Amino acid sequence: MPIGYLITVALMGLAMLLALRPLERPALLRTASWTLGSIVNESPFVAFYWILAATLLALAQGDLDTPVGWVAVGIACVTFLGTPLLVRRGLEARPAVEEALADGLGRGWRGAIDPALAAQLRHRLPWVRILLAPLPFLHRGVKHVRNLSYGDAGRRNRLDVYHDPTRPTGAPVLIHLHGGGFFMGRKSFYSRALLVELARHGWVCISANYRLRPRAVFPDYLVDAKKVIAWARSHAAEYGADPSVVFVAGSSAGAHLAATAALTPNDSAFQPGFERADTTVAGAVCLFGYYGPVDRARQPLPSSPFDYIQPDAPPILVAHGEYDMLVPVEQARALTERLRNVSASPVVYAELPRGPHNFDLFHSIRFEILVDGIEAFAAWVRSRHARTAD
Repeated sequence: MPIGYLITVALMGLAMLLALRPLERPALLRTASWTLGSIVNESPFVAFYWILAATLLALAQGDLDTPVGWVAVGIACVTFLGTPLLVRRGLEARPAVEEALADGLGRGWRGAIDPALAAQLRHRLPWVRILLAPLPFLHRGVKHVRNLSYGDAGRRNRLDVYHDPTRPTGAPVLIHLHGGGFFMGRKSFYSRALLVELARHGWVCISANYRLRPRAVFPDYLVDAKKVIAWARSHAAEYGADPSVVFVAGSSAGAHLAATAALTPNDSAFQPGFERADTTVAGAVCLFGYYGPVDRARQPLPSSPFDYIQPDAPPILVAHGEYDMLVPVEQARALTERLRNVSASPVVYAELPRGPHNFDLFHSIRFEILVDGIEAFAAWVRSRHARTAD
């Protein structure tokens, strides 16, 4: 009896269904929906290959010549039909990101980018990588330096550096802070596709751990984020970086830290022992972030990015999935509206159609499109920075 084959295709079929129509209620099913559906949502080809391999194996073993086998084949065929639907949904990110950049930077934003930087921008998706190598391992042309210390909290104060092995001078810096709700997560798990792609284009990228609950409490996480910025200013030149051009980015809880760090430059309250360090940033990138308060019962300091929005905020790009089952998209919309009402700098808001939480784990269609948008946003900011410096 092809029970193993049936279970395999049934699980993949359920994951495909939840990717196409995620459950919002009740809360327990919402979490299960995200867990099962998010991987297939971002990498439908993985489900396609898995079912195809299972079907070919069952065929070779003669397991399909039974009623149960034919039921499993029927489920497999229906599941296959979900792949082109998810591919089409992923491609919907392209016009959404383009419109977000035009809305936030102005309709002529491409013309404001320095020609040398514009020439580095990618204009087509890396389909071979998306189809055959969706897991974001390192690629040729990128060196990965692991576990450098930036503080005294052991492995929670370690960072990785991704850079061009030739170490060309004048490279911009991107610091990324991982997600995990402030109680879990680690560097080099989130947004590796972004880190690798920018490093391939000459950036120096830093992915950092930070202290977590229950041992840490706000503002400990933010202090660590500031320490990483200070470390980048002191050490990134060793890898060919320009310490005057630093961007900070984050995913989920890391987006909270990226936004708050960008909005509190050189604030001594969050820089104990390194008050004179320059923690300003050229811009911030916030991916599927939680932006509410944290640790209110244990820490009286305001702990939401909303509490620190000022007119002199740097340019910020906020991206959130329309179908985020863990952090409602309304939080990102509210933060964007508040920033635009107060900040004198551009704010780009990209709401990814039908996008889930954790959309940055793979070389997916949706995330690769957003990576191109992030690099274009950074090129615009860097061009403006260069003109101001002149």
